[in-house]
Amino acid sequence: MTNATAPIAEHAQVSRPLGVSLWLTQALLSLVFVGTGVWKLLTPIPKLAAMIPWAGQVPEGFLQATAIIDLCGGLGILLPALTRTKPSLTPLAALGCAALQVCAIVFHVSRGETVNTPFNFLLVGLSLFVFWGRRFKAPILEKG
Repeated sequence: MTNATAPIAEHAQVSRPLGVSLWLTQALLSLVFVGTGVWKLLTPIPKLAAMIPWAGQVPEGFLQATAIIDLCGGLGILLPALTRTKPSLTPLAALGCAALQVCAIVFHVSRGETVNTPFNFLLVGLSLFVFWGRRFKAPILEKG
C-alpha cells in the first residue's frame, strides 16, 4: 500500500471506545463547523451582527471566507473517513479546523473579546484529538 498509515491500520487493534469516540467527535465537529458555515452564509449580516457583533465590523468578504472555511472543514473532518474516499484528508481537515480556531482565538483576544474564546479552545482540543486519532491511532483505510 502507498498510504504510510495503512500498515498501522492493518495490524493494530483499535479499541472500541477510541473508535466510537473518534466517530462521535468527528460527527459533532462536522455538525458544528458545517452548521456555523451555513449559518454565516445564509443569515443576513445585520441579523448576524445582532448576535455576534464582530460580524458587522469586518468586511463581508472576510465573513464569507470564514463561513466557507468552516463549511469545508466540517465536511472534510467527516466525509472522507465516512466514505473511505481519500480518508487521509480527514486528519488534515482536523488540523485545519484546529488552526482556524487558533486564528479565531487570536482574533477575539486582539479585540478584547476573551470571553468568547472558551468554545474555540474546546474546538481546538477536539480537532487535535481527531487529528491524532485518525493520523496515528485509528486511521481509516481507503476503500478498494
